Amino acid sequence: MNQAITPDTAPDAIGPRTASVARRTKETQIDVSLNLDGSGDYTVDTGIGFLDHMMEQLSRHSLIDLDLKAVGDLHIDFHHTTEDTGIAIGEAVSRALGDRRGIRRYGDALIPMDETLTRVALDCSNRPYLIWKVGFSKPKLGEMDTELFKEWFQAFAQAAGITLHVENLYGENNHHIVESCFKGLARALRSAIEPDPRKADAVPSTKGVLGGSL
Repeated sequence: MNQAITPDTAPDAIGPRTASVARRTKETQIDVSLNLDGSGDYTVDTGIGFLDHMMEQLSRHSLIDLDLKAVGDLHIDFHHTTEDTGIAIGEAVSRALGDRRGIRRYGDALIPMDETLTRVALDCSNRPYLIWKVGFSKPKLGEMDTELFKEWFQAFAQAAGITLHVENLYGENNHHIVESCFKGLARALRSAIEPDPRKADAVPSTKGVLGGSL
């Protein structure tokens, strides 16, 4: 694997918080550029229609500008492209956050979507962890395996350094369930990475650094 990462943000300042990641493996080729302080503009092409739709929701509702191009071994299945897309976007988010100085750190969202209600809570702790309490009644949405959504969230949380809890409280329509998960992530992330004007010069931890042990 040959992975190049280009952060464009100073690690000790809230400035333009942008980053680019080029991920190259034998299975996928992924290019991501993002701006945490954008307006939710996106250009997305993963070769997987439903995944494109979810990445667009992530960008629009987080207000993160996202430029994503992925080419993967879709002739095998969608697993590698889905997982590696989560890794690349998560890595870019982490790099754009720098040392995470001046952010609110925590975010949560309660997302209704017709008959569905989903709760997402996260901590930009630099200690990755995923709790996933989401079930589906069908094995596929379109051509995409529903089991792959957990893989995306796991890859994203790990690479972004985020403690992430996703819980579908109730719902029947599988499309609504997964879309509410991505919208919940977007809204919670938007809150957590927002600069805190009362502590713009401080890392939001009594340790003075995020990550490592509690």
